[in-house]
Amino acid sequence: MVFDVYAERVGRLLSMMDREGLDGFFVLVVEGLNWESAYYLSGYRGSSAAFLVSRHGGVLITDGRYLAQARSQSPFEVEDQGGRSLNEALLDRIRRMGLRRVGFEADRIFHSTFLELHSHLGGSLVDCSRFMPELRRTKDRREADLIAEAARICADAFLETLSLASPGMTEREFASMLEQKIVSSGAEGGWGSHSFIVASGPRSALPHGVPTDRVLCQGEWFTVDFGARYQGYVCDVTRNVAVGSLDPWARDVYQVLVAAQDQAVRALMEGERQASQVDQAARRVIQEAGMGDLFSHGLGHGLGLEVHEAPRVSSRSQDVLAPGDVITVEPGIYLEGKGGLRVEDDYLISSQGVECLSSPLPREMFVIR
Repeated sequence: MVFDVYAERVGRLLSMMDREGLDGFFVLVVEGLNWESAYYLSGYRGSSAAFLVSRHGGVLITDGRYLAQARSQSPFEVEDQGGRSLNEALLDRIRRMGLRRVGFEADRIFHSTFLELHSHLGGSLVDCSRFMPELRRTKDRREADLIAEAARICADAFLETLSLASPGMTEREFASMLEQKIVSSGAEGGWGSHSFIVASGPRSALPHGVPTDRVLCQGEWFTVDFGARYQGYVCDVTRNVAVGSLDPWARDVYQVLVAAQDQAVRALMEGERQASQVDQAARRVIQEAGMGDLFSHGLGHGLGLEVHEAPRVSSRSQDVLAPGDVITVEPGIYLEGKGGLRVEDDYLISSQGVECLSSPLPREMFVIR
């Protein structure tokens, strides 16, 4: 990525700061937590840093382990925190720059960190937790292409994994093989923040069923919710796999889910932008099939540098979808004691329409024998 994009993003951040009467804003990365926002603004992907933005520009503060990395990845000034803690170095820079009203992400720092910073800055700290979700929500073409490339890698890896899978292997073995294939196909890895969902038989009724040592059995099916990270960006896809033969109930449920997903996408293509109405378009199909009570979660969510980002697509969402949003559309039906299925794909909303970024992976009920 050319460095100009970071200047543009910091420029948008400065406009938000002006509206709030701020003369400074910082993001903290501690033990790798919150690297996404620092990367988005500065290009830096290390596991410890503070990125401070003001009218004077941006400054990236980190320690000796990351100085060379920071200077190669970011166009902004890099400051060595030296023998100081990260908090001490940040506070010192804020004082030297004379910043009086400084925004921060209250929902992205430890309470102990807040107490230390507040004890020195007091009322000059302003919670601006909404800034980064708002900035990161709108994806440019390059970001969408990175998500699409992650999805292409996932498609290749999933199909290869299916060709090697067989009844008798465990959920955990399938998940491990899939992630290994994703890495060998060119991705950084899976999501990183949590494991894939691989849930078989009655366990497939668990929307977030993490892999176990349960064996994939003949006559059952399993649901796989997975993704890849490519140059920082992730995809999020769900497919279902029959073992040996396709259960008639699962076949019927799958057809309902495909119709529900199609209806939601149709609503998007026709210009519907109220997230709650898009959710309702899919939910109505499931309700008409007599399974409305079995769709227990929202229709989707935004994604980008994280698996779950703004906006939310659910019956309670107040979000209005807009060009640049990348969202999942993932209707699911779950019957406790029997099992469940989900169909999930990733879509870019643009001024030209709606684009499925995960289209390389066929939307079908797969079978292993």
